[in-house]
Amino acid sequence: LAARLTYTGAPESIQGAVAAGLLGAGNHFLGTMQLSAQLLQDTVAKLGADAGDAEFDACATALVREHRSTKRIVPGIGHPIHVNGDPRVPALRQLAAECGFAGRHWRLASAIERAAQAEYGKLLPLNAAGAVGASVSDMGLEPLWARGFALIGRSAGLVAHLIDEKRSPLGQKLWDLVLAQDDSAELAGHDNP
Repeated sequence: LAARLTYTGAPESIQGAVAAGLLGAGNHFLGTMQLSAQLLQDTVAKLGADAGDAEFDACATALVREHRSTKRIVPGIGHPIHVNGDPRVPALRQLAAECGFAGRHWRLASAIERAAQAEYGKLLPLNAAGAVGASVSDMGLEPLWARGFALIGRSAGLVAHLIDEKRSPLGQKLWDLVLAQDDSAELAGHDNP
């Protein structure tokens, strides 16, 4: 939306519109990949090199319980749409395995998914952010790389949105809709947000 609205106001500045779209990439959008990678790396570092399934499972259970007790979301699991499993995860897992990057961090991510299901009594599937976090971690990269890769992908997606905006403008309609809502609130005696 930010990219489309910026393009509406400055169609000569596609870079400005892409930049506006990227500015919303914080810990809730795209940054979750970095948070997941950091969590996986910090946790795997506590496990011995010879840790078996029982140690991974116990560590994952403790992590999920600690997050639940402090009402924090475990980055990398759950999805508002893909409640029965994120369809991107198997493809990312397969690609990581084919490239030799499905190691201890992927193992922990799977254990976290199982522990969350046991703790919450429902499936909270590993999501794409968790899969990317595991892959980046098994590649031996810093967690910041996960967010960086997400920004690259988002940049390409924003360019596609802007091409669509040029062909089928939505920005002005959105702007008009917001202004109409703002005017309605003012007429009803409410303060403007």
